[in-house]
Amino acid sequence: MNETRRDRDAEGRARNARPRDGLGRPLPYGTPGVERQPEGVVRTPHETLREAQRLLDAGMPFHAHEVFEDAWKSGPSSERELWRGLAQVAVGLTHAARGNTAGGA
Repeated sequence: MNETRRDRDAEGRARNARPRDGLGRPLPYGTPGVERQPEGVVRTPHETLREAQRLLDAGMPFHAHEVFEDAWKSGPSSERELWRGLAQVAVGLTHAARGNTAGGA
């Protein structure tokens, strides 16, 4: 049996430890990348929008998606569709910025 080792976070969840570029593409291990967004951060709606906007302004829509995804997963059920929609918009912007027009549509 061919067993592949996966990167794990401190809690044992699968998490790719490879560095990423500004558009979220994985880079080879040991290559300098941009600082990644911590996962599972609970922010107020205002903090979420401010951080996501900062990342979008910096040309980092993938990372803005991560911020919206945290709000989607941690927010009240009445807000989840909003945060999910914003996360999906950020993913579309990511695909478009990567030149993947089909993925960005």
